[in-house]
Amino acid sequence: MIVRIDIDGTDATGYDYRVVDQAEDLYEDAGLASVAETIVAAVEGLPPRVLAVEIAFRGIVSGTYPLETVAANHEPIAAHAINTTLAIEEALG
Repeated sequence: MIVRIDIDGTDATGYDYRVVDQAEDLYEDAGLASVAETIVAAVEGLPPRVLAVEIAFRGIVSGTYPLETVAANHEPIAAHAINTTLAIEEALG
């Protein structure tokens, strides 16, 4: 099973996330301090049947990763998500 972690927010407003399996919301949380913190919180609640995670920040998908990769590398994955989203937002104007 592959789930999607949808992350939204800014440093000024805080970050929130929701974990989605296909079109069904599994769980969510708000008021986290960073994108990396949202990834950690989201991964901690995943059921054992989840094998991979798609990361999306402000509607831009930055990648799909095996669950153990996300758990072990949440900081660089968060940085990649932020950089990808900023680059796409800049390109779109």
